[in-house]
Amino acid sequence: MSQFPHNPAIIPPGALPSPLDPPAKAAGGVAAPTGPSFGEVLRDTQGVQFSGHAIQRVQRRGIEMGENTISRLREGVDRAAGKGARESVVFVDDTAFVVSVRNRTVITAVDRDHMKDHVFTNIDSAVIA
Repeated sequence: MSQFPHNPAIIPPGALPSPLDPPAKAAGGVAAPTGPSFGEVLRDTQGVQFSGHAIQRVQRRGIEMGENTISRLREGVDRAAGKGARESVVFVDDTAFVVSVRNRTVITAVDRDHMKDHVFTNIDSAVIA
């Protein structure tokens, strides 16, 4: 037994991987994801934020959120703000984004398959971006 008391705050040498080690493998032999999560990426888009609900809708519905889509969404929000809109639905291709223009926050996202039965309420404007 060691003469020094155990201190759980001290990490023994070799307990942490070296930065030169290859990435850890997740189940199935695929490299574990690194970097920000999908939600963090959407929350950090310049000029427009996504609520937690909107992030869930985008993920669950498999909505493509490429740079072009984000750019067009941002431009649509800018145009709505320029007209004094407060709550807007911004259409980008086959997706409708309900946006709080004042907060520049996407509240929800609806893809083409779910638009058929969807009713947009409390909206004062619509933008086709």
